[in-house]
Amino acid sequence: MPSLIQYQQDAGRVTITLNNPEKLNAINFAMWRELRCVIEAVSKDENVRCVVLRGAGEHFAAGGDLEEFRHLRATLEQALVYHEEVARTLETIRHYQHPTLAMIRGACIGGGLEIAACCDIRICDSSARFGAPINKLGFSMYPGELSGLLKACGPATVAEMLLEARILDAEDAARKNLVSRVVAPDALQAEVDAAVRRILAGAPKVASWHKHWMRRLTHDAPLTEAEKIAAFAFLDTEDYREGLTAFVEKRKPRFTGK
Repeated sequence: MPSLIQYQQDAGRVTITLNNPEKLNAINFAMWRELRCVIEAVSKDENVRCVVLRGAGEHFAAGGDLEEFRHLRATLEQALVYHEEVARTLETIRHYQHPTLAMIRGACIGGGLEIAACCDIRICDSSARFGAPINKLGFSMYPGELSGLLKACGPATVAEMLLEARILDAEDAARKNLVSRVVAPDALQAEVDAAVRRILAGAPKVASWHKHWMRRLTHDAPLTEAEKIAAFAFLDTEDYREGLTAFVEKRKPRFTGK
């Protein structure tokens, strides 16, 4: 039986595929756990500099696998275990040190939306649909899962999706800054590939530093003197010297991550 989480590496890029197409890539408990394990393994590979998350077939993911809720989430103890695992996986994606990109077509609902929201860049085609209409199912979103969604698109958009159970089309999602851009279905792969090439053309440590500072600056606390000093860590890198030299010599830089 093929894995429900597929992994493919190509140079500095890893593509992780939610592979449950018969259920529109609905995510079960085992998939949440395996996804976290894959991200953790990728984070230890110094050759990987970008991760693309996608769904098999015509959908990103149509939410959690509700069929297993009756026996895996029937009690308070089970529910805590289940949703702490989900939240842990989402945090692993959000705090992965290199850029993450969600490639979205079709349904991006519930758990699928939560995964996409934890990615740095979200690119979708015009078929994409976004939402979390769980008020119709009689349960609320676990705070550890809601957190990433709020950070990605803000309370107003989250309120529409949770309180009204609104399903946003691709253009709605773009207007509300839930996705970075929308392309035609036949252009999605090429757009994602181009985005990955631009990421890989940059200095690896710079991407990680930018991710760190974007997270840090969402907090209101002022920067400490140590943090201000840490912001200039690039001064000691070979890539910084290479970047400036390449600019002066009018050539493409050859970054090594050092």
